[in-house]
Amino acid sequence: MPLTKTKTTKAVRETSAARAPRRTPQEKAADLAHAMEEIRSLLEKYTPPLEVRTDAKGGYHLWSVKNIVVEGRKRKEVYFAGVTPQKGYISFHYMPVYTNPEQKSMLIKPELRSLLKGKSCFYVRRLEPALKTQIKDALASGFRLYQQQGWI
Repeated sequence: MPLTKTKTTKAVRETSAARAPRRTPQEKAADLAHAMEEIRSLLEKYTPPLEVRTDAKGGYHLWSVKNIVVEGRKRKEVYFAGVTPQKGYISFHYMPVYTNPEQKSMLIKPELRSLLKGKSCFYVRRLEPALKTQIKDALASGFRLYQQQGWI
C-alpha cells in the first residue's frame, strides 16, 4: 500500500510541475486590462446605431434606444452588450443569449459558453485569440438578430 501512495503522490507532483507557472498578480492585472480593452474595442464597432453608456466602475455598455415591444411590453430601449471590470475578472454581458435562449447554441461557441455565469454574464479572466474571435462572432450574430427583430 505505501508503494501506491508514493507513486500517486509522485504522479501528482509531476503533473503539477508540468503545468504552466503561476501568474503573478501583475500579470493577472495586465491580462484583465488587456481583456477589457479588447472587448471594449469589439463593442465600439456597433456605435452608432447603438448608444454608449458608462458606469462608475469603468464599464462600457451598449443600448438600442428605440420604441419597441419585447414579449408584449413596450420598451424605449433594450440592452445589447457591455463589459465591466471586476476584481478578478472582466464581466462581459451579452443580452442576446437572454432574450433568445433558444438560439444560445447558435450565438455562442462551447468555449465561450463555458465562461457563462448566470443567464447572460461571462467571466473573462484572460482573452486568448480564439476567445476574442468567438466574442466577435457572437456580437455580430446578436447584432443581426436584434436587427431582424426590429430592435436596432
